Amino acid sequence: QVQLVESGGGLVQPGGSLRLSCAASGLTFSTYAMSWYRQAPGKERELVARISSSGGSTNYADSMKGRFTISRDNAKNTVYLQMNSLKPEDAAVYYCHAQGVFLSGRKEYWGQGTQVTVSS
Repeated sequence: QVQLVESGGGLVQPGGSLRLSCAASGLTFSTYAMSWYRQAPGKERELVARISSSGGSTNYADSMKGRFTISRDNAKNTVYLQMNSLKPEDAAVYYCHAQGVFLSGRKEYWGQGTQVTVSS
């Protein structure tokens, strides 16, 4: 029932830009904090950015701060990741994540990921 569908991945040159989108359905989007994670081959999944349910606060990993921007449009049930000044080491599968805390307990969901390749 719950779906998180990423889009916008692809091949870009070093120094280029890309905007990822994650469209959510089957959940009350405005009650969930949203995050982007990434995982490169042979490496552990790492947090890229997080945004609160209202969009009032954001958090970035140090290596992404200043280059990446997370945002959300609750009217469209969509979260975005604007990526600028891309480096080869940014190449990874990028995953959308939703987390909510309710009286019944914590709920979390993952998208299936979108591939980002950075190469000349």
